Amino acid sequence: MKHKKERTGKMATSSKVVRYKNTHNEYRQPYIYGNTVCQPEVLPKRRNVAQQRKPVRVSARVRRNRNRATAMNKTYVSFLITAAVCVVVAFTFYLKLQTDVIKKAETVTAMQRELENITEQNNTDYHAVYENVDLQKIRDKAINEMGMVYASDGNVIEYEGPAQSLVKQYSTIPEDGILAKSKHVVD
Repeated sequence: MKHKKERTGKMATSSKVVRYKNTHNEYRQPYIYGNTVCQPEVLPKRRNVAQQRKPVRVSARVRRNRNRATAMNKTYVSFLITAAVCVVVAFTFYLKLQTDVIKKAETVTAMQRELENITEQNNTDYHAVYENVDLQKIRDKAINEMGMVYASDGNVIEYEGPAQSLVKQYSTIPEDGILAKSKHVVD
């Protein structure tokens, strides 16, 4: 490849810019000698294409139509006011619903905490009572002092429960507590 040295651009006094052209007439990146950089060449300002055009004369009818199209009449203003009021009302309603949801969520959270506390207290009390109950002592007292006995086959009467959960009592329970006896029970 053959290279030619070519100087371009404005140079400061203590620097030297060298550009190299290769055989295809393409410039390589310049190498700058010295401690200052080339000052760029200032290009003339371009005129804006829109500024170069002359204003087109517009007829009076076209100007009137443009003014009508951009003007706001009473109907349009009332529509805008109504739309703005509707937006404000909807936004207020939304905010009210949002605050209600937040309050209910806080109430639910407080009730859940209260339920946890009550459940924990209930479990603690249940275990305390259960640990203090002596089942052997209760059995001895029931059999020895109150005369209770274990049920035999004839003492147990099985029946189907009513379909409803309510049972009505139409007569009093006898003193001996026996409403009916099985035929197989011997006294």
